[in-house]
Amino acid sequence: MREQEIKNYKTLNKLAEQNGIVIFGEKEDASIPLCELRQAFGIKENCYNRSFENLTISEACDIYADCIADLSPETILLHIEDTESFKFSADKFTDDYRKLISQIRKNNKKCRIGIVSAKKYDNNSDIAELNKQLKYIADSEKCEFCNISQKRVWNPQQTKDVVSFVYNTGFVHPLKNKRPLNDLVRLLFCVNDYSYTK
Repeated sequence: MREQEIKNYKTLNKLAEQNGIVIFGEKEDASIPLCELRQAFGIKENCYNRSFENLTISEACDIYADCIADLSPETILLHIEDTESFKFSADKFTDDYRKLISQIRKNNKKCRIGIVSAKKYDNNSDIAELNKQLKYIADSEKCEFCNISQKRVWNPQQTKDVVSFVYNTGFVHPLKNKRPLNDLVRLLFCVNDYSYTK
């Protein structure tokens, strides 16, 4: 199964353009409706999902080399929780995460790296510890920590209207035209996890 997924992503990479946004995650990340969210929220950058249902941090470097390096992303969102590896050895988990970050930077020094927290909706203490460690890794490696650990109330239509106005007028980052990573992460990872208001 994994070999076929890698083969599919390699084939898609031949059609893709470099310098886009890449989601590299696990579990339900593989089914994020990227096209629909990109259209709905006016994300202008090319977006690619290179997530796997059962991804471990120890195999992430090899999979990055096979499926993502050729895309040379301008932004990569890492959402690799791998709680089993973390519980087994927090030190090895941290070392493997750092190796992945180092490999990403070797491939593209200017790549923005966002480390996305684990969702902690049931007050699980293991997830709380994992999120502390992910924040520590992000801070120590000069990446951005994107916290999606709590549910929030959200009005999708209002968000669409505000996002459209703010980004289309160039009000945010008018020279670089880069969307803040926390905004991107909330749009891409949390659309199904919010309580909606009308």
